[in-house]
Amino acid sequence: MKLYLVQHGDAVPKEVDPSRPLSDKGRKDVERVAEFLKSIELKTSIIQHSGKTRAAQTAEIINSKITSINGVIQKGGLAPNDPVIPLKDELMKEKKDIMIVGHLPFLSKLATRLLGGMEEQGLVAFQQGGVVCLKTDEGNNWRLGWMIIPELLKQPSIITPQPNC
Repeated sequence: MKLYLVQHGDAVPKEVDPSRPLSDKGRKDVERVAEFLKSIELKTSIIQHSGKTRAAQTAEIINSKITSINGVIQKGGLAPNDPVIPLKDELMKEKKDIMIVGHLPFLSKLATRLLGGMEEQGLVAFQQGGVVCLKTDEGNNWRLGWMIIPELLKQPSIITPQPNC
């Protein structure tokens, strides 16, 4: 199983718009990442997001470029400060590839737990609009497959990871 964790793109400040949609920069960054994911022919069974505007917009942009068999759905329990153990337990039983679009500190805590660390350690340095690919082995142990951030995609000589992590 592969798990793609995506931090939403840059959002406008709360003072500008309380719903915090993606900023122009956030939209462009996510579109660049989505094009990259398309180029490696990434496929997933579903894209789940927290329901917050910036996460929903990020999920929709990515969904427009990749193969997501069951599309995009809002899922409870993905808010910034939600506990990660319920989702970790769900993922341990999952066999299909999933993408989750969410927020910090939730994504960092989830990735750290899956990789065997303590939530406070923050083993993965997420960046807005970036994607972290985690995968399980036969023993259901999680490993970091790859990570891509929008800034790397501005570089002309990026090495393309294989779509199977």
